[in-house]
Amino acid sequence: MPDDKRIAVLGAGMHPWGKWGRPFVEYGLAAARDALADAGLGWRDIQFVSGADTIRNGYPGFVAGATFAQALGWTGARVSSVYAACASGAAAIGSARAQILAGLCDVALVVGADTTPKGFFAPVGGGDRKDDPDWLRFHLMGATNPTYFALYARRRMDRFGATEEDFAQVKVKNARHGVANPYARYRGEVTVDEVLASPMVADPLRLLEICATSDGGAALVLTSMDFARRHAGGAEPQVTINAVSTVTPSFPNTVIEMPNFSTDSAVAFSGQWDAGAGFRPSITAAAYAEAGIGPEDLSLAEVYDLSAALELDWYEDIGLCGEGEAEKLLRDGVTSLGGRVPVNPSGGLSCFGEAIPAQAIAQVCESVWQLRGVAAGHQVEGARVAVTANQGLFGHGSSVLLTR
Repeated sequence: MPDDKRIAVLGAGMHPWGKWGRPFVEYGLAAARDALADAGLGWRDIQFVSGADTIRNGYPGFVAGATFAQALGWTGARVSSVYAACASGAAAIGSARAQILAGLCDVALVVGADTTPKGFFAPVGGGDRKDDPDWLRFHLMGATNPTYFALYARRRMDRFGATEEDFAQVKVKNARHGVANPYARYRGEVTVDEVLASPMVADPLRLLEICATSDGGAALVLTSMDFARRHAGGAEPQVTINAVSTVTPSFPNTVIEMPNFSTDSAVAFSGQWDAGAGFRPSITAAAYAEAGIGPEDLSLAEVYDLSAALELDWYEDIGLCGEGEAEKLLRDGVTSLGGRVPVNPSGGLSCFGEAIPAQAIAQVCESVWQLRGVAAGHQVEGARVAVTANQGLFGHGSSVLLTR
């Protein structure tokens, strides 16, 4: 792939996920400093800062790029602050990548961090906002996030015969992957019986099958290919980003029932539209097309497992198998460590929880460490190609494709 389409990842850093209750800036700073150290660069080498915004942490969260730049020390670097719901991290990566490929800078820092409330995420802003779809789904439909996760799960059971045991097996797999990950919040193995014995939250999903809300931070140092070679004395960079997809849905919104209530209304739609018309499959499809790489080339994938059931949908959406075949992949061990294409070797959101601005960046950090071969205890052997997949409310795509 030509240099004018690729950027190098020189540094990756994270702050462990948890429920720390401290200002989000602390987590972002820790991650940024780790990424800079990993890259062998100093803060004054950074020419552009791309911050993924958090909307729960006051004005500093809405201008995250400047917030992190100020905390690191004003240097005159250019900044950008990006919000795209759960796709914010990928949008921030995309902003930095565009600056680098346009020749406007050589070295960029991307940072995302969050401090979250207890319980599920509620609509932000307070008061009556009857033209806000997020407010409407909570107040008129009672559709908290676990509720619509459960609707997806029921859809999968009805269409493809998925069972509660299948969903539990996803959790068992990811918990096993996360045990050795020092950044994961939950680091203990579970059994199918333990998952099925956990409290029911939104039928058919139980407590251990739904991701938590978490605090955490992640950061990347991205550079032009020329800078990476100069920095390494002429050597090729170990890991490059070959594509970033932030696509939006492409089919008419009127096809989906109640589009203004279902903030994830752009999921794959069956009926008069084929599977290729769905939003989630289009996200990684755009990344594959841009990079000239297909799902058959993947070594691993980091996907957005808001629930154990949703991970199975992603197997199909990223092209690992056809519709209705995800359960077989899971049962055959294809998506486990040691399988053909491990999915969520980090442990996924199942082990991390959601720190919204950081999670898409964290997926890339994990991919970088896997491609370098340094993910001790949960390493995918011989990893060469990784893809991330995520989705933000209101039609924000998020996929990054990396190679070694």
